[in-house]
Formats: sequence, C-alpha cells, structure tokens
Amino acid sequence: MQDTSAAANLESGTGPVTADLVAAVADALSHEDGDLVSLTRELRARDVADLLTLLEPDQRIQLIQRLGPAFDVEALSELDETVRDQLSEALPNATLARAVGELETDDAAYLIEGMATEDQKEILDALETSDRVAIERNLEYPEQTAGRLMQSDFVAVPPFWTVGQVIDHMREAEDLPDSFSDIYVVDPTHRVLGSIDLSRLLRTKRHVGIDQIMSTERHLVLATSDQEEVARQFERYDLRSAPVVDENKRLVGVVTVDDVVEVIQDEAEEDIKALAGVGDEDVSDNVIDTVRSRITWLVVNLFTAMLASTVIRMFDATISQMIALAALMPIVASMGGNAGTQTMTVTVRALATSKLGPVNAIRVVTREALVGLLNGLVLALIVATVVFVWFGSGPLGLVIGAAMVVNLLAAALAGILVPMTLHRLGLDPAPASGVFVTTVTDVVGFFAFLGLAALWLAR
Repeated sequence: MQDTSAAANLESGTGPVTADLVAAVADALSHEDGDLVSLTRELRARDVADLLTLLEPDQRIQLIQRLGPAFDVEALSELDETVRDQLSEALPNATLARAVGELETDDAAYLIEGMATEDQKEILDALETSDRVAIERNLEYPEQTAGRLMQSDFVAVPPFWTVGQVIDHMREAEDLPDSFSDIYVVDPTHRVLGSIDLSRLLRTKRHVGIDQIMSTERHLVLATSDQEEVARQFERYDLRSAPVVDENKRLVGVVTVDDVVEVIQDEAEEDIKALAGVGDEDVSDNVIDTVRSRITWLVVNLFTAMLASTVIRMFDATISQMIALAALMPIVASMGGNAGTQTMTVTVRALATSKLGPVNAIRVVTREALVGLLNGLVLALIVATVVFVWFGSGPLGLVIGAAMVVNLLAAALAGILVPMTLHRLGLDPAPASGVFVTTVTDVVGFFAFLGLAALWLAR
C-alpha cells in the first residue's frame, strides 16, 4: 500500500491532510481490515478535523467508530458547525459523553450546544459532578459571549499565601488546568485582587508573600461581554489570559489567547462573508442551506438593479441619438461600484474594531470625500483621453469625465455614510451596506452621465 501517513506528507511538503491521504482513508473505510490507526497516527486534532470535513458524512461516523479510543476527541471541537451538528446527531450519546468529559469546558460546551435538550441532559448526566456543573455554567451564557468562551478551570489563591504554599498547591491539587500562565489572587468572596505571572512565581523565593509580588493591574472580562469586545481587549493590552467575572465581580473562569485567536478569525471571516451578502455558511453545507444563505440579498439586489434600469430608461431617447453612450455607461457604473466597495470595506472594518466613532467621524468622512474627488479627477482625465481617441469627440470625453468625478465622489460618501448610518441605527452594516452602496453608485453614475449627455445633445 502507498505510504500516505501524515509524517510522509509533512516530509514531502504537501501538508498533513492531502488528497492522497483522504483517498487512502476512504479506501481503508471500505475494507474491514483497513489500517486506519496507522494512517491517522501522526495527525493532530486540527488535522483530524480537516480530514473529517473532507470525508463523506457516512464516512465521518465510520472513521470515529473504527478508531475507537485512538480517535482524538479534541478534533470534534475544531469542526465547523455544520459538520459538528451532523456528527452530534449521528454519534451515540455514550461516545459524545466520553468526548465531553475529556475536553475543556469551553470546547465541551461548543460540542453539545446545538443538540436537543434531552440529548444534552443524557450526556451531562453521564459526567462527573464537577465537570457537569462547569459545562452547565458555560451553557447558561449566550453564544458568542465571554461566558461561553471561558474555561472554568483556573488557579486562584489568597493573598496571604507564600510562594512556597502556591507551588505546593499546584503540585498537589488534582483539579487544576493542564496548562496555564497566570495565577489569580482572590479575596474570600472570590473577587479578583490581582494576578501573578507563572515565571515570576518560579523566580521568587518560597517565603515571599503573594501580596508582595502580585500585579494589581487587572483586565476583568464580564461573562456577558461579547466575544468580539473581549478580543479587542486582548489586542489592545497584549493579554495572554483574562479573568472572567459574573455580575457580582466574582471569578468564574478564564479566557486564554488561543481562544481569542479563533474569535478574531471567526469574526473576520463573518465580516468578509457578510460584505458579499453571504450568511453563516460553509463549504460543507448542502445545496438548500447554501441557497437560503445567499438568496435574500440577491433578491434585494435584483430590485435595486431594476431601479438603476429605470434611470437608464428615462434617457432612452438620448441613448438612441448616440449609441456610444450605451458602450460607455458600464465604465462609469463599474468604477463607481469599485470605489464605493473600497471605502465601504474600510469603514465596516473600522466600525467593527471601534476605530471609527463620533470623535473622528467628521475627519474620516472628509478624508474619504477628498480621496473620492481626487480619484475621480485622475480617472476622469484618463477616460476622457481614451474616449477622445476612440470616438474623436472632445465633448463626449468631457461628459464622461465629469460623470466620473461626480460618481466617485458619491461612491466615497455612500461607502462611508451608509455603513455609519446602519451602525447608528443598531443594524449590522456588513451585510446591508453593499446593496445600498451599489444602488447609489449605479443610480448616480447613470443619472450624471446620461443627464450631462442629454444636456450636451440638446445644445
């Protein structure tokens, strides 16, 4: 059999999960004596998740069941929601209970959050009491909040302990997290007083008191805070972890930087999809779900396109007098649309990261207007020259040049004002802005070009 192990793939530079590996796993699944363990032995959890995604739905179940104890359950927490939900429905609850018991609380909550209440209860009842309580606490908080993102395992000590007591505690306690970098100092009510970096603790003599070496600078995260706001705090203050507190300011968990990296990636991906009018879909979604995700904004865009066509119809007599206008109209609309999309993309991202607000709104709007005006003048000079060469008409070049300036200025203003207005109204500017900005650039572009052309022909 061909050597398709992950180690061989890495040595060849083709990456852990290749087409050959997927084909080999699929072939092994079709034979009862297929050696799946050797094929997947070198794969990490993220790689196993990728492999599951690339397999057919029925093959995913077979792979997990055939691997048995050799299957890395952490891979389930790395799956996209579509694949995760499919596996959660198909796998026996006993298998899921084993996975939930081995995962960290935030990953365990992610795995079962989309399941039916009855199945969730059956799985949670199979866990140890401490694990069940921790996961239930995570599930009490809404999705995409710090409470759902946090890990319930952390190290917390009182301020009157010594360094030696803390070290002994970490060596002897059995309910501590597998890895951590910060130790939190709390009062008797479990409110955070400060923190200690693990490296500083290990460099300090055993008799020194914790209150003498702890840092009182605290970046508390409310459990109900949106995960995107949490990510901004990590970026702003270069955090590795942050304590999560409830409404009474009591320590209930910790958010770590590896979880925040995933949040940043997910939020960026969500914004990109929304700007294209695409919902929360993935390549593993079926046809019907994908159509539902995309059709709404396509229908809206159809009606806005009809509005632009209405403007063109108003000038059908003008177009009939000079057929060159029909050939040049797409240039004006296209350039306006592209310029508007550039401004809109920057604006939506700035709003999402809180870099654009009331304090600097006027300055940024003015900047974008000037950028649109200058870009319009440069492009107007270029297109006017080309039109003169093509059609030998100086006035027609001036008409399209003037329309280009007007449309790029309108595109710049629409690209920033539309998202800002939607944001001010409490709406998500990412999915809706594109349709409205395109409508403005099309309508203004056609109206300016054809209107100026009508005035010129009427002379």
